[in-house]
Amino acid sequence: MAWIKEGKLSLWNRFCANIIKAGPMPKHVAFIMDGNRRYAKKCQLDRQEGHSQGFNKLAETLHWCLNLGIREVTVYAFSIENFKRAKSEVEGLMDIARQKFSLLLEEKEKLQKHGVCIRVLGDLHLLPLDLQKLMAKAVQFTKNYNQCFLNICFAYTSRHEISNAVREMAWGVEQGLLEPSDVSESLLDKCLYTNHSPNPDILIRTSGEVRLSDFLLWQTSHSCLVFQPILWPEYMFWNLCEAILQYQMNHSMLQKARDMYAEELKRQQLEKDQAAVTEQLQQEGLQASGDAQLQQTRLHKLSARREERVQGFLQALELKRADWLANLGTASA
Repeated sequence: MAWIKEGKLSLWNRFCANIIKAGPMPKHVAFIMDGNRRYAKKCQLDRQEGHSQGFNKLAETLHWCLNLGIREVTVYAFSIENFKRAKSEVEGLMDIARQKFSLLLEEKEKLQKHGVCIRVLGDLHLLPLDLQKLMAKAVQFTKNYNQCFLNICFAYTSRHEISNAVREMAWGVEQGLLEPSDVSESLLDKCLYTNHSPNPDILIRTSGEVRLSDFLLWQTSHSCLVFQPILWPEYMFWNLCEAILQYQMNHSMLQKARDMYAEELKRQQLEKDQAAVTEQLQQEGLQASGDAQLQQTRLHKLSARREERVQGFLQALELKRADWLANLGTASA
């Protein structure tokens, strides 16, 4: 089955979609596509066939999302923990990935038509070199498309992602791009693999398991978590509609929590800046409370300098990552 499935929804599905779209719609949905192996066992299929059926369901689900106006989808395709599975299964999964990314590169016209930007998130160094190159080609070819986004988490865990973000900030300090005081929650967020994406509105896990399995732990703190008992290859349009309805029922509460968190981050940064300015003035023998205008001027300068350093660091980090992918993509040509 192709990655990009074209055509309209059935008449009944379109009718239901129009009703759902009357409420607040998610812009970004993440999936833990669980249950492929259990599906294979249930249907007396080979385990690899279960994974293949899982890919077919992904293509169908992307079609539903496109028709519902959901512009961004993130999927948990392969965890770093999956390397601990039987060697034959891991090799089989790598073979499926090779087939599917090769197929993706054959669908360039569809990708361009729908403006699909493909991103592969994870530690690609852990993968076979030929697969790294295929992934890099897909990312490079679609990097300027911006109508919809598919993020494929491969060789990924959230703890690994957060650890990598900390290492990137340490690199920025070592290179003289950042001051240690620039390190913050906000900056770490910008160093994650998902730095170009808004946080998911909904995270859906199939198969009945009620856990996140080290997936998007940082990004889903204010997301609607939906755990559904159906196995992934059996997922249906109605299951997706049910998840969206749960999101809509909790939308105002989730938005309020996000707004409160954003305000708290601003407050913490302001307090940190005020403390730094007070210390500066005291070192100069001035009273921090003696001249409000002077304090405001110092606060503004401190904030502007930090923002300049942070933007310079993020540009350098983006260039470093882009160069690595570009070189890999060129090597694959």
